[in-house]
Amino acid sequence: MTEEEMKAEIDRLKAQNEALVKSSGGRVSLKVSPKGGVSVYGLGRFPVTLYKEQWDKLLAMAESIKAFIAENDHLLKKKE
Repeated sequence: MTEEEMKAEIDRLKAQNEALVKSSGGRVSLKVSPKGGVSVYGLGRFPVTLYKEQWDKLLAMAESIKAFIAENDHLLKKKE
């Protein structure tokens, strides 16, 4: 492979990578992990993975979490 062909391939791969990043566009998705947990992708760099019972417990606290966030809004940083 010539140097010119390698540069063309690098440019093609960069464009493909940018297209993949844009296509995910901040979407949140769910998957079952290999160990049987539920993984949430798209919130940050790494997925959040919890087992079913942990999700049930967390979701049952949804109103408490929302209230806590509202009460502490002035202390919380916002991702931009």
